[in-house]
Amino acid sequence: MKFIIATLLFVLLFLLCWPLALLALLAVPVIWLICLPFRICYWIIEGALSLIRALLLLPGRLLGGRSA
Repeated sequence: MKFIIATLLFVLLFLLCWPLALLALLAVPVIWLICLPFRICYWIIEGALSLIRALLLLPGRLLGGRSA
């Protein structure tokens, strides 16, 4: 559904102002490439924090505490 709405908005933009639509079409992959390193850093930090959380909660799980 999101794809259909995005396509309809792009067609509307193309009909109203085609240079801006073509600029947006060319800018999206560039913006995605710029954001990619930040997304990879997010995954690494999220994994590290999940590991720390699991290590901190391990003694409680071994002793039979409630699960998180």
